[in-house]
Amino acid sequence: MAAKLKKGDKVVVLAGKDKGKQGEISSVSPKNGKAVVDGVNMAVRHTRQTQTTQGGRISKAMPIDLSNLALLDAKGKATRVGFRMEGDKKVRFAKTTGEAI
Repeated sequence: MAAKLKKGDKVVVLAGKDKGKQGEISSVSPKNGKAVVDGVNMAVRHTRQTQTTQGGRISKAMPIDLSNLALLDAKGKATRVGFRMEGDKKVRFAKTTGEAI
């Protein structure tokens, strides 16, 4: 199945504790159906101090399910993603506006 959401896409959270927050996808795991979004689904991780890194409590973005994310279109509204052929290339497009992404 083609990827509807990719690294670098601007998305909005549809459900969960961070509902309504927006961010950019930093990584996607299609096998698990999850993505890491900057500034969303933050968790505190305790790390031990080493010679190179400072220890303490570090906030880290945790993976969120792809079904809880929606792509933002050019107007900043949540949209679903469709696919169509333009010439001989398959492109993603926003269902609300019809514009290619």
